[in-house]
Order: sequence, then structure tokens, then C-alpha cells
Amino acid sequence: QLQLVESGGGLVQPGGSLRLSCAISGRPSGSYAMAWFRQVPGKEREFVAGITWSGGSTYYADSMKGRFTISRDNAKNTVYLQMNNLKPEDTAVYYCATGPRTIISMAARYNYWGLGTQVTVSS
Repeated sequence: QLQLVESGGGLVQPGGSLRLSCAISGRPSGSYAMAWFRQVPGKEREFVAGITWSGGSTYYADSMKGRFTISRDNAKNTVYLQMNNLKPEDTAVYYCATGPRTIISMAARYNYWGLGTQVTVSS
């Protein structure tokens, strides 16, 4: 059974940085893309960034471009999300997910999810 476990969330001041990690145990057959989503209460889960199996292609939501960087280390079965210049509106629970073979921004297309890690941006 594939399991995803996020870590690295916390409280940070506006303009600060955090690095989220997603540890993957087990793996689906074949190559697969990984993605980060985020969610605030009362809103739908929002796509943040995605990366292909090889790491050769990445895709970001417009509001994250230039501030967030997704990467993966397949040898460690870990995906990362480096978040810089954080803003209060980045406050959310961040989830990693996998399932499709290509980067897809629709949450419904992902089969496997972690439990999330809380990121709070506040002074």
C-alpha cells in the first residue's frame, strides 16, 4: 500500500521560507507524477505544483511561480516543496499526492494522498 507522509510545516513570518517534504513508502507500478496541493477551510483543494517522475518537467500555479520550487529525489523516495517569500494568503494545509503519470492540476485525478502539514504565515 502506497503511503505519503508530509513534514516541514509550521509557523513562519511573512517573507520567510519553509521547505516541505513528502516521504513515499511503496510505489505504484511505472513512473508517476507527484504534486502538492493546499486547502483552507471552506475552500476546494488547490493545485500548487507538480513534477514528473524524472523531475525533468515541473508545473506551478500562477500565484506560486517564482516563489515555490518543487523537486524530487527518487533515490530517497521524497518530494520537496521549497517555499520562499511566504505571504499570509499561503496559510493552508499542504498535501502531497500522486497517481497520474503526468502532471495534472485536478485533485480528483490523484489516487494517493498524505494527511497534510499545516503552514501558517503570520506576524
